[in-house]
Amino acid sequence: MSGAVRTEPVAPPPVAGSGPIGRLGRWAAERRRLVFAAWALIAVGLGIFAPKVEHALSGAGWQADGSESVAARDLVQREFGGLDSTGLMVVVHSDRQTADQPAFGSVVDRVAARLEADPRIAAVSPPRPGSTVSDDGHTAVVVGGAAVDSNEMVRAADDLGPALTALGNDEVAVEVTGSSAMWADFNEANREAMMKSEMISWPVTLAILVLAFGSLVAAGLPLLLTILGLVASAGSLYLLTELAPISIWAMNFALMFALALGIDYALFIVYRFRGALFGSGRDPLDAVEETMDTAGKAVLFSGVTVLISLSAVMLVDSPAFRSMALGIMLSVIFVLAAALTLLPAVLGRLGPRVDRLALPWVHSGEHRSPRFAAWGERLWRRPWLPGVATVLLLVALALPVLRLDTGMPSIKVVPGEDTSRQGYELVQGGFGPGATGALQVVAPADEAAAATRALEADPGIAMVAPAAPGASGEVVMIQAVPAADPSADAIGATIDRLRAELPAGASVGGAVAENHDLEAELAAKTPLVIGVVLALGFLLLLVALQAPVVAVLGVVTNLLAVAAAFGIAELIFQEGHGAGLLGFESQGFLDAWGPVFFFAMIFAISMDYTVFLLSSAKEHWDRSGDPREAMVGGLAHSGRVIFAAAAVMVAVFFTFALSGPLPPKEMGIILGIAVLLDALLVRLLLVPVLLRAVGAAAWWRPRWLARVLPEVRFGH
Repeated sequence: MSGAVRTEPVAPPPVAGSGPIGRLGRWAAERRRLVFAAWALIAVGLGIFAPKVEHALSGAGWQADGSESVAARDLVQREFGGLDSTGLMVVVHSDRQTADQPAFGSVVDRVAARLEADPRIAAVSPPRPGSTVSDDGHTAVVVGGAAVDSNEMVRAADDLGPALTALGNDEVAVEVTGSSAMWADFNEANREAMMKSEMISWPVTLAILVLAFGSLVAAGLPLLLTILGLVASAGSLYLLTELAPISIWAMNFALMFALALGIDYALFIVYRFRGALFGSGRDPLDAVEETMDTAGKAVLFSGVTVLISLSAVMLVDSPAFRSMALGIMLSVIFVLAAALTLLPAVLGRLGPRVDRLALPWVHSGEHRSPRFAAWGERLWRRPWLPGVATVLLLVALALPVLRLDTGMPSIKVVPGEDTSRQGYELVQGGFGPGATGALQVVAPADEAAAATRALEADPGIAMVAPAAPGASGEVVMIQAVPAADPSADAIGATIDRLRAELPAGASVGGAVAENHDLEAELAAKTPLVIGVVLALGFLLLLVALQAPVVAVLGVVTNLLAVAAAFGIAELIFQEGHGAGLLGFESQGFLDAWGPVFFFAMIFAISMDYTVFLLSSAKEHWDRSGDPREAMVGGLAHSGRVIFAAAAVMVAVFFTFALSGPLPPKEMGIILGIAVLLDALLVRLLLVPVLLRAVGAAAWWRPRWLARVLPEVRFGH
């Protein structure tokens, strides 16, 4: 092949018959009324339940199932009137009055009566001097035990919070805190932030799509996939709540992925369809068949890879993580199904009208981008300087990962004006920094004295309450107040030390212990999740591309982009660089759920771009056997799609940086940076340079592998 840039607006000629995906696309286009009817039934049938989903989803589930702390919580709920870690702590405080004065006591009585009137509250424990009344008498705590599970207690905190705080007056304030109240405020703040970000992101998304497609009609197709995927997954999540609690975060992530993949898949398919329709003059049905046999096949492999990446999160033994992964997987399944059936039917129906309301500079038949073809030729001629510079830059950005610390979200993630944070700070002011993270030690009655001695002897414990007998008389509960703040590193060491020193029958529970156990579960499972994602991602690329070298390149470059994104995350969220500009208070660590969940999400999204680029390159390799044509042609045919999809995703993700609470900021900034690095530096620069460096060896397939793998071709 000569060094000239090929810019002729024609689609590649057909070289083989259609495969099953191409035939499925043609079938959907020919029987589009049936397909439209089926999707209408799905949308209506599941859409009926979609509006109810937000109220059915749970706000809890952030625990490690099977852990010691969860077992202790269950025992406390049975034996001690629900006075476990999910109970409500209602803080009554006055700067002028004390707990023994009538006006203060009247507020306490009204608080207790309101708690007793709610069936979700079990035993109500009034303030006790020396225990739940501060030394100065200005702060008292009324504890409402949990009569329902942790998910219902979060709802109870949400419902009761306004009524309880309204019982205060100018002299005496009432605030509601405790783990359930904090989760209620945390979820509400994040829900409002997500809604704000989504309201900003939709018009931005539409504007970029119009520019990317050059047509209002074509720009609406990704939104069609997104809306259908979201409605269907929301309805499905509602039905699943009848079987098990589903985290409210599952819906947020489902929306994000429905939007991300709906845009990616529609861009790739519609670009290819327009090239086949206008570039080669095919009729709409033939254009649909060719499109689905090439781009549709790549979309299928991409979708399966995304599902496999997210399924690895199920290895984390936590209801919140599993339900979030499930929510995303449902949205992926519905978007993928719509991309492979509904979108071909719509394209078959639209035909040339896909370019209705087109922008004046759009050339629909331009199947091969002249700009990205020229970029590919430039990289082929001079690969080393940009390639080495990119690797050095990504490695430099990734180095801070070595300093990355993680921890469970602290009180700093709750807005300062929320009642749970106000109550939290009042408790710490009245009872000490560790009072908001009291440990609940449950032990057999005959080991009560030994357990008390072990607690009193531990340097990390500031105060030990007398042992309280359970309902059966067989167990006791000992409340132990740590000396340090619940978010301090010393707390974890204290819990581990107590578990080693307490009698064998004793269990350490409480909200802080539950966070510690979940953090330990995440630390143990994160390497496994990453390993499974990488291994299965490699196998899927190997099947799709039929070449081990290029499959390895795809996975390794993905990993490099993810590491660079987390390196930047360490600088921003752990060290606090840019915290003032972005409007957050650094916790000194990254939330513990970030590495495992963000890794799976980033890897899933970046695999989209990997499959789009390398499947296009393989198509050119299969047809020409020329490594130069494979690299340049792959960029020319997929570069514009990758660039446009990344532009939308970066814009959408970065809108979350405008959110108030910290977790949406973490999610938006980390995912946005990851997509930016992966699309611009890795897919459109580093991978083409590596294909140039490896040459024909990139597409080498050993004979034994050819006998094992199913035959997959992306050329039509």
